[in-house]
Amino acid sequence: MIWYLSGFGNEFSSEDPRCPGSLPEGQNNPQVCPYGLYAEQLSGSAFTCPRPTNKRSWLYRILPSVRHKPYTAMHCGNLTEKWDEVEPDPNQLRWLPFTIPKSSEKKVDFVTGLHTLCGAGDTKSRNGIGIHMFTCNTSMVDRCFNNSDGDFLIVPQHGEILITTEFGKMMVEPNEICVIQQGMRFSVDVFGETRGYVLEVYGAHFELPDLGPIGANGLANPRDFLTPVAWYEDREVATGYSVINKYQGKLFSSQQGFSPFNVVAWHGNYTPYKYNLENFMVINCVAFDHADPSIFTVLTAKSTRPGVAMADFVIFPPRWGVAFMFESSFSMAVTKWGLETCQRLDKSYYQCWEPLRKHFDPNWRPSKQ
Repeated sequence: MIWYLSGFGNEFSSEDPRCPGSLPEGQNNPQVCPYGLYAEQLSGSAFTCPRPTNKRSWLYRILPSVRHKPYTAMHCGNLTEKWDEVEPDPNQLRWLPFTIPKSSEKKVDFVTGLHTLCGAGDTKSRNGIGIHMFTCNTSMVDRCFNNSDGDFLIVPQHGEILITTEFGKMMVEPNEICVIQQGMRFSVDVFGETRGYVLEVYGAHFELPDLGPIGANGLANPRDFLTPVAWYEDREVATGYSVINKYQGKLFSSQQGFSPFNVVAWHGNYTPYKYNLENFMVINCVAFDHADPSIFTVLTAKSTRPGVAMADFVIFPPRWGVAFMFESSFSMAVTKWGLETCQRLDKSYYQCWEPLRKHFDPNWRPSKQ
């Protein structure tokens, strides 16, 4: 059984029940923490941000996260930020289902199974997005992932995933999403062939969209978002534990001799979270015409321009099951992997529009009332 805390952006606090009283009382960083723990603050914003946008959490861990060997560059595979490696393609594009490698042929975990499909912007200037696929067949063993560039919104499409974070565990199934925010270490366990999508945003965090005239209730309600409760393991790894860091679009690896999931207690408003899309309260038109798709927005990452999103996560239930869309104000470039290497681009897509015929009748006249 996995337990969660309910709410979006709340001030949470949690401690592993194996260590009652592990949260310091009345202060964040005492000289001596309960149980001999180390105190660390994980910041999701500048210290001086106004209270409504200030994000941070305090973590109380067995060993500090700084205790590791130096990072060294590693092969990035098909994870990239190279938006100019192929010429722009203005055509309408769609892809056939991406092939999941067979475990009997090659072991692929979440990190090695990440492939960048398209994106725009720049991680160094902290303004942009990346859209990735993941296809994997094996769990991450004695290694975790940490994104220093931005937030990951993960959408599993085939197969459930168990995500272990420094804050606790989350089970995320198809028809659910989760968000792992910048700087949070996590590991992914799978239970067979697994596939899904990742929307990465640089320089902004996901928020609930404003409701305007809808009122106080509707769309994704805050109470339906779930944050993991504290869970830790005090485990030494003699063969070395790998911490993989995405930094300025590249991957780096560091070794340490213990599990990073050693946080006994934590409190704050900067956490990972999950959401079941079945809980989305759909608002729709009841008389005529179609409303704009913005009424189907689950989460938004705002740009610096009022009313313009860097990225939106939008769903369309229940007419098409739960179809979803990553929408952006950026003009995104498709990677070489997306256009060529993956060999899943549907080059016949344009043909589905060919049967459309002209219905214009110059002799038509409005009927008399």
